[in-house]
Amino acid sequence: MFLVDSGEAASDWEGLEKAIRKILSRNHAEVVSLGKWDERRLAYEVQGKGRGTYILCYFRADGDGVTGIERDVQLSERIMRVLILRVVPGMVDAGEKESVPEPAAADVKAGLKQEPENKGEESN
Repeated sequence: MFLVDSGEAASDWEGLEKAIRKILSRNHAEVVSLGKWDERRLAYEVQGKGRGTYILCYFRADGDGVTGIERDVQLSERIMRVLILRVVPGMVDAGEKESVPEPAAADVKAGLKQEPENKGEESN
């Protein structure tokens, strides 16, 4: 999720979207979906701004790519903050399912916890 200035999001949405996609592609991330999520008053000022627009973006990238994305956002003057979370297959809510493809069965199995081998044994 990216946080940007609401005024800039209203006046130059295409430019902001292009800047975010550029940061992601430069770090070898594959964009699954990207869109404006919400515009809100911030709990505290960020870079002197009291309002911000959240941009929700799902993408695929390896660990090095995420590190690069975070570095590029810190250097960006257009993006105020970023929050990157790892999404486990099946965690996406119903509102986002249209824009995010269903995970493959192998991905779902990989995301499940393994049961301990000594499940029935008691420990002293």
